[in-house]
Amino acid sequence: MKKIAIIGSGGAGKSTLAQRLGSILDIPVYHLDAIHWKPGWKAISRAELIEETEKILQHDAWIIDGNYGGTMDIRLQQADTVLFLHYPTIYCLYGITKRRIQYRNQTRPDMGEGCPEKLDWEFINWVRQFNKTKVPAIYDRLSNLDDTTIHIFKSRKKLNLFLNQLEEKVQQLS
Repeated sequence: MKKIAIIGSGGAGKSTLAQRLGSILDIPVYHLDAIHWKPGWKAISRAELIEETEKILQHDAWIIDGNYGGTMDIRLQQADTVLFLHYPTIYCLYGITKRRIQYRNQTRPDMGEGCPEKLDWEFINWVRQFNKTKVPAIYDRLSNLDDTTIHIFKSRKKLNLFLNQLEEKVQQLS
């Protein structure tokens, strides 16, 4: 596990997972939200996002969290491991609501500077529709990967079990 792509709905905990995994494995973490959003919630162009992603992919080891369909295929093709957080919609809606309360009037650590936490109807609906509209294409993409370890987590409990076992293995090796 040296090149890890983390995908899943907003509110699933991708960035939190990336941070924990980065700490366990001592691998640099890159949050696509922090790259994509500039101050004042100004998005960079798709071409810029692809360029920035390709720079990260040149490193020997990385953890990248985020969906961003425009760069997903290149990330998945380069990854040796994919972690897909495929949680129930209600869990993710709770996640984005909790995050909004926790980071009220603040910028999250995994977000670009000058982007205070917000929660709008467009994002709520995106999360609400994620399992219906985005997940089938994600499973399609995952089915086309060769020589890639794919972990699909449908509960936080199973993810935590995986992380605890990984942490134990790493500690035994050091």
